[in-house]
Amino acid sequence: MAKCSVCDKGVHFGIQVSHAHNRSNKLWKPNIRNVKAVVNGQSKKIKVCASCLRAGKVQRAQ
Repeated sequence: MAKCSVCDKGVHFGIQVSHAHNRSNKLWKPNIRNVKAVVNGQSKKIKVCASCLRAGKVQRAQ
C-alpha cells in the first residue's frame, strides 16, 4: 500500500466488531494524493497525504 513520503503515514489494521460480536478484518487507508512537488530544487511526483498538503508541508510545483 502507498505511504506518505513526508510523514510516512500508511495503512492501519484492526478488527471490526458488530453488535452480534461478529469480527472481521478492517483497514483504514490514508488519503494519499499523487502531487507534483518541489524536492531539492527539482519538480518531482511524490505521494503525499491530504493532511500534509493542508498543513503546507509540501511546496507544489508549477
